[in-house]
Formats: sequence, C-alpha cells, structure tokens
Amino acid sequence: MSYQVTIEPTGEQIEVQEGQTILQAALRQGVWLPFACGHGTCATCKVQVLEGEVDIGAASSFALMDMERDEGKVLACCAIPQSDLVIEADVDADPDFLGHTVEDFEAVVTALVDLSPTIKGVHLKLDRPMAFQAGQYINLQLPGIEGTRAFSLANPPSKADEVELHIRRVEGGAATTWVHERMKVGDAVGLSGPYGQFFVRASQPGDLIFVAGGSGLSSPQSMILDLLEAKDARQIVLFQGARNRAELYNQALFEGLAREHSNFTYVPALSQADDDTQWRGFKGYVHDAAKAHFEGRFASHKAYLCGPPVMIDSAITCLMQGRLFERDIFMERFYRAADGSAQGTRSALFKRI
Repeated sequence: MSYQVTIEPTGEQIEVQEGQTILQAALRQGVWLPFACGHGTCATCKVQVLEGEVDIGAASSFALMDMERDEGKVLACCAIPQSDLVIEADVDADPDFLGHTVEDFEAVVTALVDLSPTIKGVHLKLDRPMAFQAGQYINLQLPGIEGTRAFSLANPPSKADEVELHIRRVEGGAATTWVHERMKVGDAVGLSGPYGQFFVRASQPGDLIFVAGGSGLSSPQSMILDLLEAKDARQIVLFQGARNRAELYNQALFEGLAREHSNFTYVPALSQADDDTQWRGFKGYVHDAAKAHFEGRFASHKAYLCGPPVMIDSAITCLMQGRLFERDIFMERFYRAADGSAQGTRSALFKRI
C-alpha cells in the first residue's frame, strides 16, 4: 500500500510506501527537501501538514515542540503518512545542489587502514557507481547491527564506484566497535546515499578555508581532492586539528598536495603538544591556527567546518570576529539519535548546515 504526498508550493508529488517516511520517499524519487540529521533531532526537515493524517514518529521533543505538533507540524525524516497528504515545505534549494537521487548499494570491504589509534579508514567497492557531491555522506548498514550509521565520504566523486570512510571508535558504540574489532576485508555491507547539503558552493566567489577536527577530516578531504582535480584556481587552506601527532592522520597526503598545487596550503595544529619537542607545527587549537595564519582577518573567504561541536562553535566565533558572516560559513556535524536534543549539537550562534 502507498500514499500520495503533494508538496507545496511546488506541487510536486511523491509516492510513499507503507512504513516509509516522507523524507525517505522524497530523496529516493529525486525530490529535494531540506534535512540534516535524518533521525528527528535537528528540526531542519520540519514541514507543515495541510491535509491528511500522519504518524509523527520518533521526533525529539526539542526539535518538534508540543505547540508545533498541535499546529500540524512534523519532521519529514520521522513522519509516516497514514493517508494521502498535502504538506508545505521550504523547498528553496541551493542553486549549487545537484540533487542526486538516493539509492541502495551493496559493497565489499577492500581495505582497512589504522589511520590513528581511534580512527579506521574503511574502503568499500560498490556494486555500481554512485553519483554524489564532495562533502556528502552515506548511511551504512552493518551485519547484525540495528539501524544505519551516517559517515561522510572521504573519496572524491571521480571515484564513483568506491567509498572511503573515516570511522572513529565511539566508546560503547555497537557499530563503530564492530568496525574496529570485527570488520575484515571481504565482508559484505549495505549502504544508501548520497545524503546531505554540505558541499562547496561553486557559484559563490571567494577563496576557501577548511577547518577539520578528528574524523571530520573526511568531508574536507573529499572536497579538496575534487577541487584540485577540477583545477579550481581559488586559494584553498586546510586547517586540521588533532590532540597529538598520533591522532593527526593523512598528514603526508596533504603535505604532498601542498607541494603539487601552488593554490593549496596545509596547516596542521595539535592542541596537546606542549611537551612534544619534535613537533614543529602549530601548538594550540585549530581555530587559533586559522586566526594566526590569517592574522585574524577572514573577509572575502568562504569557510567550511567539519568536526566536533565544540570545535565548530569555537571556529564560528573566531571567523565571525574576523569579519565572516553566516552567509560565508558552512558546517557539517554528525547527529546521533542518542543525543535527544538538537540544542547540544547546534551552534549557539546560528543554525546553518
């Protein structure tokens, strides 16, 4: 059984299968709806139900307040139609968003690399090419693990039949523990994608700043490789933050890219390196490295941030003090269903994805 959902103000229509969410159906039929976390904690996909009945699903009470529920608002990532629907959504899509259709893929593990003591590189071969924009992510389905987990793509779109993921081990996390302890070359896994609106705004002028922390390096890596392959002429600076040298991974890759491309600069920063006499790079937080490099002046740049919430909030403050504004800053964080509150994962300054 399926239901027809009409999306206003565009009038587009999608077919939603029994038990399927509005967002799942839209993405798989090439219809763009704004979204971020995908599991009811961030409120990016909030829509108004104009006609019909819907099960609101597991929407967080922080992302969808009681008053909004009474007004007929739902989160498209959780809402399951119980009848034909008419909804109203903010469908002002970014002109640089290519809107590749979400599809299901089968994949085989081809390589596992210990990138750092806590981060593993996972390389997958897909059963067919996947079109995506650099910076987007996939949902990974692991054997015996309930649900899916979101991981950013670290490979450029030119490697369309391959997937490279940087997976940080989360203490007590069933999926990441399985990856780090049990996954082996030759294992079969499922995934779907691409998802997300974190990508380079090619139509917007300005040199580019990337700030990455931990496994948040994956999206900037994909974006930078894609930009350099396309011979983008803009100046590109990557600031990579880690606690110590053991956690600073892929340093040789980016140092090599900096030697090969005159418009690319790589600045690694270690926050716990005061006693490391062999470290010759920046000592301190990654946003302080950016401030020092640009002497506190970031005007006329576009910034892309990916990493832990604390790092992102600190970087936003630094960039805005240096004359960047909301329109100049783009960011990506992974949301967990266990968070329960978007307040703990959103910038206190503004809500931009």
